Amino acid sequence: MLRKKKFEQSTISGVQMGNGSIQFQGVHLNVYSFFTDGVLIDTGARSLEKSFISFFQQLKINKVMITHFHEDHTGCAAYLQEEMRVPLYMDSKMLNICTKNPNYPLYRQLFWGRRKPFTAQPTSESFKSSNSTWHVIQTPGHSIDHLAYLNKDTGQLFSGDLYCLEKTKVILKEESVPQIIDSLQKVLSYDFKEVFCNHAGYLKEGRTSLRNKLNYLLEIQGYILKYYKEGKSPEEIKKTLFPKNYPIMFFSSGEFDSKHIIQSVIDGEYSNAHV
Repeated sequence: MLRKKKFEQSTISGVQMGNGSIQFQGVHLNVYSFFTDGVLIDTGARSLEKSFISFFQQLKINKVMITHFHEDHTGCAAYLQEEMRVPLYMDSKMLNICTKNPNYPLYRQLFWGRRKPFTAQPTSESFKSSNSTWHVIQTPGHSIDHLAYLNKDTGQLFSGDLYCLEKTKVILKEESVPQIIDSLQKVLSYDFKEVFCNHAGYLKEGRTSLRNKLNYLLEIQGYILKYYKEGKSPEEIKKTLFPKNYPIMFFSSGEFDSKHIIQSVIDGEYSNAHV
């Protein structure tokens, strides 16, 4: 199996960035790790471990803050803990899962490798780095344990997978568009401008980018509920709003699909109506 790998390093606004990417059978995926003021945000994928380790060894890391438990963000966590002896922090919800060997589909193992177990500590609502104070913002939707980190002194937001791209066309089955909308609204109540996204990279006009994504999801949510109330089935709504089939849908055997956007909106409306 021929996988094309690439790794690039850059520095923007005082943030050092390592970006690893893998391409296979028409699917191209990438993930960033960020470092600033002694703090490493996310650890990259184990399939790109050699490149990420080389990046880490150039840094003076005091602590690692993990945005969520997914393997492309935690793949090198065990190395950082065992070899570099730095503390790891993440939301408490998936701490126990990360201490065990992971169980995720083969295609994700192909892209991101199999992360080793590691032990992290639960985050608090804020933390300090060498020169700054940070907000820890709970932003579920992409995953139940998802966090964003805001450097109060620089106004830089590290958004994990909250953004990724403006016009979302496919999501994981367990994702929730209504929760993502709530998380975007929550984050936008804070004061920031620059955003560092773990897949899109540096967003100079980050606030504008997140607001554009929020507006897009609100519009999509509105159309889905309108069509559903008119009697259209989820499959009919999918054909109307998302007629294109993307390679990741086939490659992931449906774990990524546009239909999950529609179902999460319908489920969210139904559950809200019965609260």
